[in-house]
Amino acid sequence: MILPTQPRTAVELFIRAGDIHSLLLKAGELHGHFCPFLALGVRAGLIAMQALGVQENPGMEDVVAILECNNCFSDGVQVVTGCTFGNNALIYRDVGKTAFTLARRNGEAVRVALRADFVEGFRSRIPEEANVLFRKIVQEHQEATPEERARLNELWTEASFRQLEIPQEEVFIVQRLHVEVPPRSRIFASVRCALCGESVMETRARIKDGQPVCIPCAGDAHYRLDGYGISVGG
Repeated sequence: MILPTQPRTAVELFIRAGDIHSLLLKAGELHGHFCPFLALGVRAGLIAMQALGVQENPGMEDVVAILECNNCFSDGVQVVTGCTFGNNALIYRDVGKTAFTLARRNGEAVRVALRADFVEGFRSRIPEEANVLFRKIVQEHQEATPEERARLNELWTEASFRQLEIPQEEVFIVQRLHVEVPPRSRIFASVRCALCGESVMETRARIKDGQPVCIPCAGDAHYRLDGYGISVGG
């Protein structure tokens, strides 16, 4: 079997061609469904990539994305830019804005943000049936029939692809910037926790009775990222 060495070839071809529809289809594979803010993240990612002239990103930190939200928008950005938490090319700023900055290693950058008036009028541009189902299923987590869930997926998919047709100037603010990009990430050694026996990154280990232990075994607090943002948990 011949294994692919450049797994982003299809995405990069879509970027060169400006094929936003195919990029949204790719993003749906990661996100699990289509929704309008996923589509907006795809659009923002493509705008920034084209503005910086970036067509290839093998995930080696040559390009860095700075995300200001952790909503559906962020998955669209990750798919298009190739910057993820796992390849250390994604920086998360927990400021609650649907925006992100794409930066080259030299600090040359482009920030793409949703316009406030676009966000404020967003619900009025979505079919009321979709709004009702969204509130019931996603916002209020009420029980829904399979038919209701299928209908929401149908309406949300249609709404997602419609986001690709709205004139860019009505949706986004695009700014050229120069930012300070953090140094490339380090590879840290691991140590074995003296209590549970699991491997832990040495920079996260604690010392207890002269032995390295992991944060849970030490009973220390740690940072946690969930749907509410970054918090400190035990």
